[in-house]
Amino acid sequence: MSERIAIEDLYEIEWLEDPRISPDGTWIAYVRVTPDRTKNNYRRAIWLATPDGTCKQFTAGTHQDHTPRWSPDGQTLAFVSTRSDDKPQIYLIPIDGGEAQPLTSMPNGATEPAWSPDGTRIAFLSRVHEEERAREDAGEEEPPPADPWEAKRRKEEREHEEAERVDPRVINRLPYRSGTSFLDGRRSHIYIIETEGDDRKPRRLTDGDVDFGLPAWTADGQAILSHTARDPQVDTLFLYQDLVRIDAETGAMERLTQDDGFSNYTPRSSPDGQWIAYTRMPEERPLGWGPRLTVMPANGTSADARDLSLVLDRPIEDFRWSPDSQSIYFNIEDRGDTHLYRIGIDGGEAERILAGTRSIDLFDVPARPGNSAHPPIAFIASTPEAPSDLYLRTATGEERRLTQINAGYLEGKHVQLPEETWFTAPDGQAIQGWIIKPPAFDPSRKYPLIVDIHGGPHVMWGPSFRSLWHEWQVFAASGYVVFFCNPRGSEGYGHAFQDAIYNNWGYAEGADILAGIDHVVEQGYVDPNRICVTGGSYGGYLTTWLIGHDDRFAAAATQRGVYNLTSFYGTSDAFELIEVEFEDKPWANAEKLHRHSPLAYAQNIRTPLLILHAEQDYRAPISDAEQLFAVLRRLGREVQFVRYPREGHELSRSGEPKHRVDRLRRIVEWFDRFCKGDE
Repeated sequence: MSERIAIEDLYEIEWLEDPRISPDGTWIAYVRVTPDRTKNNYRRAIWLATPDGTCKQFTAGTHQDHTPRWSPDGQTLAFVSTRSDDKPQIYLIPIDGGEAQPLTSMPNGATEPAWSPDGTRIAFLSRVHEEERAREDAGEEEPPPADPWEAKRRKEEREHEEAERVDPRVINRLPYRSGTSFLDGRRSHIYIIETEGDDRKPRRLTDGDVDFGLPAWTADGQAILSHTARDPQVDTLFLYQDLVRIDAETGAMERLTQDDGFSNYTPRSSPDGQWIAYTRMPEERPLGWGPRLTVMPANGTSADARDLSLVLDRPIEDFRWSPDSQSIYFNIEDRGDTHLYRIGIDGGEAERILAGTRSIDLFDVPARPGNSAHPPIAFIASTPEAPSDLYLRTATGEERRLTQINAGYLEGKHVQLPEETWFTAPDGQAIQGWIIKPPAFDPSRKYPLIVDIHGGPHVMWGPSFRSLWHEWQVFAASGYVVFFCNPRGSEGYGHAFQDAIYNNWGYAEGADILAGIDHVVEQGYVDPNRICVTGGSYGGYLTTWLIGHDDRFAAAATQRGVYNLTSFYGTSDAFELIEVEFEDKPWANAEKLHRHSPLAYAQNIRTPLLILHAEQDYRAPISDAEQLFAVLRRLGREVQFVRYPREGHELSRSGEPKHRVDRLRRIVEWFDRFCKGDE
């Protein structure tokens, strides 16, 4: 008899990241992530797979090895690791074996390695503040430590100096926090380092009080492509970005886009050097439109650019050049699934290459220039049956599954598959959703219902969504019917659908979700008096919005939510979200933001509410949760507030395993208390 999936099973479920296929297609490097119950963290190791499915672990240890990048000749892997310190550094390891050798020893760490076309240099990112840049410019860089004791001494010295520097912490720019940390004036800059020789020293290529995006080499190896803020004096997290080309020797920077009405990102040179592909979003409505795939001549400007992906009316996720430079591969979200497409640089019809009921989360094609119009494609996909595996589509079109990393865990487990359903909103709009029934489902019974709501607001859930797979299975195994849907504002249904909540959070998508609940109740197997609702981030916003406007819910759990749009604007690192979603700044539309804030309706809340929040969440700061809890307590309502130390906005996806288990257990126990008290 199969076992039901349990909360503690989180420690047993692995997943894959960052597939990278070697230039000749003979190897696929990928990252395997394993929860570590003892250390209460995760191990990341690099593995190698062959096209026939032979897999071997390539790096080992209890640290974090990730971001594998092939040298142009395919003989060496660069990767990022924390093996020598808590600061990530870049290492090199030959593909035929041997010990990994450190390439960098940056005081603040090094990330995002990018090989030059001739393999002699690697560009990377490191965060530095003004004083550190001045010391570099004056030639005061320290040589690599001679031994582990010297490294330890330097680390302790740096930590002491840093503690002194930020006591008190002086802030002059926004954003000043990110993830779970204060930025402390550090900006992300591009460096270059030689890959051979005994006297390898990193050389900073960029300067200024601005951040630079991922570095990408031009095909001739003469320059680096990246993106950066259009105006260094404008505080921005993601808007007003220009593409730049930076001379790899002199650091001279040329702007390729400027004042074109778009924010521009992730430029990548075609293998033949004739084109630059990138993504861009219109600045007047960036989130409602999402990223477009765009191409322009390498010697041109954005005036010569053309959008390729508009024919699909979907924002793109990621892209890769074909080896022959004649087309571009990209993945998009569409009606609950993620597919892979190819489109020629001249535009026209996009060809769907990979489809199915699954989420193609990450992919790669060989980088070596050549004449192949149909290269092999390595990709990581999740399905309703298996949350993460590596696949290969060969040059002949054959698809192979190369891993089954959770097969041992899944053997003997009872997995409940989502069932697709469509329903109609009050205004006639068709909405897609999914229902997961509990094991041993009996249609003659009346089950409690959990409604789970996605964040974003402009994201999409589907039956193969990896990071929710375990949570949904636990809810079903606990005896609940589970329902989730993609209300208006979600990606995957076209621009008009995604843009429908512009200037109008709460109302349209709230009505969509309530209509979905009515639809599920009409099936006859849900008890309308035992309906629970939960969601995180924007899903937390909608959870609290719904219980402030409707009394049908027996219990609610709101996670990492936004409840007061005005205070969110002043505390979040994503303050621009308010400006682009509500057309203006708070002081110009204070009444509108109040009207669309769940906190404005807290006096209407009668539903028992569990509030879960991370104390170092700088995307949706905990101050909003504190306000909501205080108001409900003063109103005498049933409410509990749980604060998670050391955690940020990604608690439910990548937080400490112990906290993730605790979070899920508290939600289930809260719902059981109000929905199963008489059982």
